[in-house]
Amino acid sequence: MKAVVARPSKPATKKTTTRTTAAKATTAKAAAAKTEAAKATEAKKTAAAKSTASKTAAAKTAASRTAVAKTTAKSTASKTTAQKTAAAKTAAAKAAATKAAKAAAAKAAKEQEKAAKAEQEKAAIVEARDAAATAPSRPKPLVAAEDAAPTAETVVEPEVLADLGLIAEPESESGPETEPEPESAGDAEQTADPAPVVEPVAEAEPAVDAELVAEPESVVAAEAISDDEPRAEPEPESELEPEPGIEAATEAVVTDVPAATATDAIVVRGLVKEFGDHRAVNGIDLTVPAGSFYGIVGPNGAGKTTTLSILAGLLRATAGEVQICGIDQQKNSLAAKRVMGVLPDRLRTFDRLTGRQLLHYYGLLRGLSAEVIEKRSADLMRAFDLGDAALRVVSDYSAGMTKKIMLAGAMIHSPRVLVLDEPFESVDPVSSAVILDILRAYVSHGGTVILSSHGMDLVERVCSRVAIIVGGDVLAEGTVDEVRAGQTLESRFIELAGGTGEVEGLEWLHTFSD
Repeated sequence: MKAVVARPSKPATKKTTTRTTAAKATTAKAAAAKTEAAKATEAKKTAAAKSTASKTAAAKTAASRTAVAKTTAKSTASKTTAQKTAAAKTAAAKAAATKAAKAAAAKAAKEQEKAAKAEQEKAAIVEARDAAATAPSRPKPLVAAEDAAPTAETVVEPEVLADLGLIAEPESESGPETEPEPESAGDAEQTADPAPVVEPVAEAEPAVDAELVAEPESVVAAEAISDDEPRAEPEPESELEPEPGIEAATEAVVTDVPAATATDAIVVRGLVKEFGDHRAVNGIDLTVPAGSFYGIVGPNGAGKTTTLSILAGLLRATAGEVQICGIDQQKNSLAAKRVMGVLPDRLRTFDRLTGRQLLHYYGLLRGLSAEVIEKRSADLMRAFDLGDAALRVVSDYSAGMTKKIMLAGAMIHSPRVLVLDEPFESVDPVSSAVILDILRAYVSHGGTVILSSHGMDLVERVCSRVAIIVGGDVLAEGTVDEVRAGQTLESRFIELAGGTGEVEGLEWLHTFSD
């Protein structure tokens, strides 16, 4: 039998071919679609990258422009500040020059006026003396002496001038010349009036005052001579010499401040402070010379802070007197406070202000102008090494930095007296050295510093005078050498304060709990 082989038919072959072609076409389309998608994705990525790069470039450009603008603004601000500072300095210099010129002109005018007055008074006295020498002896020349007197401006009672030692008593002048007669005694009484008319105290030169006072006395003596005696020609050497106390008395009258101001910055007499039944200060006496570095030392609770608080006007004394630069603190506390700078023990301040703002506020409280405050604040911040902290709030300062900014505030108005309570407490050695240099320069230019401290070595090294206070009493006071009496100041302090004593009752501390 023959095998039968099946042959595919032609239509089946065509279908297969068609399907293959369709599959290829589909595959091609899919590949083309993928290619297009890839190209689109790549294009999107490229566009995004370009967009990001352009944005970055734009941001960089904007940042650069902002930086340039800020730099320009800072430069403009610094230039404006410099111009303002220069203008303020120029204005201050012009004001100072104008003030100095006005003061010089006023002084010259005053001196000319005084010289003219002196010449007029001398001429009047010479005229009266010549008239008294040439005219017959009679009471009428008294009128000439009185007519010459109106050149003076102020009338001073003869008793006042006699008390000051500027003129002698009229009776003692007329007595030795001749025996008292009714008329001559009356003349002597009347001639005593013209002499006090001249105001010796109103003149600035004591020598002129003495001459003006002495010459009328010689006229009085000449007028008191009796008619019966021959009149002698006046001799130039017969004028009275000035009294020994004239210059000193004139200075005492012209000076408008108490005598203690010249030598003593602080005078304390019988100072007492009581808190209920407790007497913290027990009638102490202190004298702090002007231009000195005065230290107060004592144990805790001795009364140091209480005493300094009374001196600064922060506490009212129970009894006693306090004078600051000759000013009675009780009667004129505001004037006394104006000449002082105070660093209190407990540093209470407006610590939410920056350092610069706090100094500006202190300057305003002291009545300083804004320009002066700005300059002094910068100087003080630089001197106390606080320049980097000028814009930080004071509450962020350390204890030592707070002490320094408070001390700067106490000095901003350039006071005559500094009252400092523990100024070196919590201050590092470098800052202590800076503060000491500033205070030494301040004292060398006439300032006065009174401070309290527990650092005996520092007080012994720096202070010119020292007082040891124990239990509210001053146990030793004087120069450092006088107080320490051949010992160290610390040894002397321990001796006066009662020694170290024995420690008992702490035996349990010698064994440990573990």
